[in-house]
Amino acid sequence: MTRMRAVDAAVAILVKEGVRHAFGLPGAAINPFYSALRANQAASGVSIRHILARHVEAASHMAEGYTRATPGAIGVCVGTSGPAGTDMITGLYSASADSIPILAITGQAPVSRLHKEDFQAVDIAAIAAPVTKWATTVREPGQVPGAFAKAFHVMRSGRPGPVLIDLPIDVQQAEIDFDVDTYEPLPVHRPAATRAQVEKVLDMLAVAERPLIVAGGGVIGADACAELVELAELLDVPVIPTLMGWGAIPDDHPLMAGMAGLQTAHRYGNATLLASDFVLGIGNRWANRHTGGLDVYRAGRTFVHVDIEPTQIGRVFAPDYGVVSDAGAFLREMLAAARERELPRRTAWVRECAERKGSMQRRTHFDDVPVKPQRVYEEMNKAFGPDVRYVTTIGLSQIAAAQLLHVYRPRHWINAGQAGPLGWTGPAAIGVCVADPDATVVALSGDYDFQFMIEELAVGAQFNLPYLHIVVNNSYLGLIRQAQRAFDMDYCVQLGFDNINSPEVDKYGVDHVKVAEGLGCKAIRVTDPRELGAAFDRARQLMAVHRVPVVVEVVLERVTNIAMGTELDAVVEFEDLARTAADAPTATIPLS
Repeated sequence: MTRMRAVDAAVAILVKEGVRHAFGLPGAAINPFYSALRANQAASGVSIRHILARHVEAASHMAEGYTRATPGAIGVCVGTSGPAGTDMITGLYSASADSIPILAITGQAPVSRLHKEDFQAVDIAAIAAPVTKWATTVREPGQVPGAFAKAFHVMRSGRPGPVLIDLPIDVQQAEIDFDVDTYEPLPVHRPAATRAQVEKVLDMLAVAERPLIVAGGGVIGADACAELVELAELLDVPVIPTLMGWGAIPDDHPLMAGMAGLQTAHRYGNATLLASDFVLGIGNRWANRHTGGLDVYRAGRTFVHVDIEPTQIGRVFAPDYGVVSDAGAFLREMLAAARERELPRRTAWVRECAERKGSMQRRTHFDDVPVKPQRVYEEMNKAFGPDVRYVTTIGLSQIAAAQLLHVYRPRHWINAGQAGPLGWTGPAAIGVCVADPDATVVALSGDYDFQFMIEELAVGAQFNLPYLHIVVNNSYLGLIRQAQRAFDMDYCVQLGFDNINSPEVDKYGVDHVKVAEGLGCKAIRVTDPRELGAAFDRARQLMAVHRVPVVVEVVLERVTNIAMGTELDAVVEFEDLARTAADAPTATIPLS
């Protein structure tokens, strides 16, 4: 046993649990933790690299991006007492909503003053409880090791999710006995499907004529994408990924049938789901942006739902059969059982799905000035290869990206799915860069998302974290403006104004190029669609030379309506934007 401060034990456990990076801001109540970070590096040579964020919410989103990009990793965000913890709440909500494990560590006032309205003393554990799997204020120094061990156990067991540990400053500094050499992570619990359960699912599949697999984010979280593709090929069943599951099967795979939904969906994906008679959902939530109205979504179809969290089965609707299982365990058991069967071939159904995929494309090629957003995504598809990692959150920019971009790898579409907080994209992209420093990371924002946490560009500049941030700027709250059409108004959604310091931006308001350069980054403005390809090439050159984020701002037409609707069978396509593949070959996804 070794005598040490409780906070030194905490840092030693982080190292033993595999943590090598942290994102945050020091402060008076968390300074002991930072002293432990420094001392651990000096004593052991094992470094937890710290990235200094400019806003604590941004640090939580950096931790999210880090976790989302890295199989098995857990992002860590750190802040002091009071507002640091409350600033993290949005990140904890986003992580919780998408089943992303991150660990938030906050400082706190001394235990003896928690009930005395001390400076920056707030019950952050109670505030964070609804958006975490577990949130605790550790009041006894001897409980610090157990709290950290439990945190990793909770984050990794069952449905993954975030945890918050709040450490009073006196608890951090108190001495305890702890043997780091014998510390071992607690066993992780994940339920697994039985052979009887998968045999039942295969029996139900056998009588289906037009089956589909809906692959959710749980498949990616379980690192079971290879098993998913193998099972789809073995069963000859097309796959519809959810927004969180995009990349689980490559876009150019013959069995990738497109995404379905009200907004982030493909025309062919919706048409194929509506033509199906059996749906096997694996690791998905039946989110409302995917299903739309349940009467339309469920009509004429049999449903099986597989999820790691028992209370998810039947939460949105009661499936015909439910299986509580980790997605990877289910897929492996399905493969083992399916290999022992004579399986029906579904050549006609697969061909029908492929024909829809080949013909029901949206138009992307426009030469208009100002630029139409669809052309931006066309040029992105040309410029970036299959290894690019896209990062985005919410808005018309995200919706159009999901309709028009191509994703070929798991964890290469990194997206705040359910919560969708504005400002998420930039910090999350920084977390991705830390997780995969050799990757081509492309963040995509509308102008409002970009402005929310624009200060974090300085983090990328300071720590030499290069990524390309594409800003599609129409100087509008585009998604809200489009939604306001239902109220026959265009109210409080305009962002443009006459910028007295930058007349070159006309009435678009903020000069994003100047702001980005002022924060230590490089920036390019594009006003002609024919310049997009060269701008993307130039941005990559600048990233390679300067090792900083590079902003490419594309000045868009002010108003563009992107396809969406209230039901899967009632998506408004806006006819001038809908074409067949023969009319718009650049929009076609090649089939391998």
